[in-house]
Amino acid sequence: MQDLTLELTQESILVLLRKGVVDLTEFRIGELATRSGVSIDAVRYYERLKLLPRAGRTAGGFRVFGPESVERVQFIKQAQELGLTLDEIKGLLATGGAEECRSVRDLLSQKIGELDGKMTAMKHFRRTLARHLSACERELETHGDSACCPVVAGGKSKPPQGKSGKK
Repeated sequence: MQDLTLELTQESILVLLRKGVVDLTEFRIGELATRSGVSIDAVRYYERLKLLPRAGRTAGGFRVFGPESVERVQFIKQAQELGLTLDEIKGLLATGGAEECRSVRDLLSQKIGELDGKMTAMKHFRRTLARHLSACERELETHGDSACCPVVAGGKSKPPQGKSGKK
């Protein structure tokens, strides 16, 4: 048997693993939920839907997940926030051949198109809000305390002073 000499520094960590002891790179369900920013019930639900690989178990029957599970749960959460359904996410997470790859490509292309449409609509809405803001600022600047809000009045406010009424 070979002797080992360990240098003692603040960065040194010595971990002795015995059979039946959980590795430090594995997390129980509560730790996975905390690190991923979801509830324990969400982790169980993702596992039931097979969005997460089936967890290993400790000798005591507790679920244990690897660090890759944190990344996967965070991906699921982000994909949901961007509007993907759990079924669509499941399709993205599936591993397979060319046919699955084509399906994933088509889904991603569709989602990008939907996002582009939403972004265009949001830009238009932002411009509308900016016009309303400008109208409010002009009305307040022109009429002060006697201003009539053009947004609330539905555009029926007094015409701006000092400008010709011609269009």
